[in-house]
Amino acid sequence: MIPYGRQSISEDDIEAVVAVLRSDWLTQGPAVPRFERAVADYTGATHALAMSSATGALHVACLALGAGPGRRVWTSPISFVASSNCARYCGADVNFVDVDARTSNMCASALATKLESAAASGTLPHIVIPVHLAGQSCDMEAIHALSQRFGFRIIEDASHAIGGRYKGTPVGSGRFSDVTIFSFHPVKVITTGEGGMALTNDAALAGRMELLRSHGITRDASLMVNPSDGPWYYEQLTLGFNYRMTDLQAALGASQMERLDSFIARRHEIAARYNAELSGLPLTTPWQHPDTHSAYHLYVIRLDVRRNSISHRAAFEALRARGIGVNLHYIPIYRQPDYASLDLKREDFPQAEAHYAEAISLPMYPAMTDAQQDEVVAAVRGVVAA
Repeated sequence: MIPYGRQSISEDDIEAVVAVLRSDWLTQGPAVPRFERAVADYTGATHALAMSSATGALHVACLALGAGPGRRVWTSPISFVASSNCARYCGADVNFVDVDARTSNMCASALATKLESAAASGTLPHIVIPVHLAGQSCDMEAIHALSQRFGFRIIEDASHAIGGRYKGTPVGSGRFSDVTIFSFHPVKVITTGEGGMALTNDAALAGRMELLRSHGITRDASLMVNPSDGPWYYEQLTLGFNYRMTDLQAALGASQMERLDSFIARRHEIAARYNAELSGLPLTTPWQHPDTHSAYHLYVIRLDVRRNSISHRAAFEALRARGIGVNLHYIPIYRQPDYASLDLKREDFPQAEAHYAEAISLPMYPAMTDAQQDEVVAAVRGVVAA
């Protein structure tokens, strides 16, 4: 089985983790700030906070921006459930914005229309979470302009997009958002096993997220409410969580960062080869906006169901039967049983529904060989027919 995604671990990565195992620090030691600095320097962000997962980072970002009961958070329905669950953890109300027909990212025009209606009814969102699906940035300049007009904050869910660029600037720079979130799950562009990171250019916001990721506890005397009882003293200033990343994970992440650009370059080579080899078939290859340089975490084709003699499900199952580990990213979040209480109508999200009816993620990872890709292409050609 050729998997849809796979981590790439080098001897240098292994040595970096072993060095931590032989050191005095396994949890919060020097490797964590070193990894944070590497990601901040790469993206141009001022502050980077490593977390135990991207889900934890999204949760902390929502809390730091004031999400809570009576607050509204909007995101994309074509994403993993963490993109909206993070707001629900805070007690906020969740809603979705339909996606663009070509990129399947949050559609800025659909967002503008929904905002106009919400302004009239007094139900504007407090936070909007655009999701950079498959590693391609949303139209962040347009979304940011809407935030200035309608007064919401922005969290970029860039879980797929480290190494990508938007308008020539690295994703994560914070040029058009308050916070950016990366994921380091094994199938993502770089990995720490499990892990995530929140980036921001706002010092106060970074301070709130730092406090929330570690039980709400501080040892900084300048932040304390009461006089210190001694050098052992600490204070819990707010109800926080244990979302810390370990030194073991951070060492792996810092080592992986050294190969990030080569990972992205290889992913683009694979995508270009797919584009050429799959042309002429009754499917659509991933459209790339000229303002973006995707991290290509995923390569998602869309079956043209009108020109195919095989159904979407049958094609998916046939590819799996041929040893191709295809996947589907994603089931629209509002379809999940746990979201039924929101009473959202599928017909309000026609592009998300179209994506779900047609999308198949093909294998894409740096260590994938040309021979493996040839096998994928042959299987697609053998299954998809006009």
